[in-house]
Amino acid sequence: MGIQPETTDMRAVVAVTCAFCSGTGTDPFGLMSPLSVCQVCGGLGKHLLAEPIGRCAFCRGSGVHPHTRMTCTACRGIGSGSMTLHSQVCPGCRGSGQESDHEFPDSVLACSACRGKGMIPA
Repeated sequence: MGIQPETTDMRAVVAVTCAFCSGTGTDPFGLMSPLSVCQVCGGLGKHLLAEPIGRCAFCRGSGVHPHTRMTCTACRGIGSGSMTLHSQVCPGCRGSGQESDHEFPDSVLACSACRGKGMIPA
């Protein structure tokens, strides 16, 4: 009796451009130095994601947390993410990926139901 290999998800892996630095590999805000590498992609300008890939609903694909200079908390600055094969629009945020903060009405939080993706597994 040998060890059986684990079943793996055979989805294709695709290189996507880093949304936070727009693929330049440098810090887009130049906070530490104009020569600083991007904190999201480590200077590579790309990320590997499994298909299907969807744009981050919370930051709208920018990789930047809305109204700040911080990385998006939903996609970690990538601007997109791997989705499940069968998904539907999140009923909690109706696909926006955002919910309002009741304590601070001017701030925006990632939807707790879909974690900012705007989609949930069907």
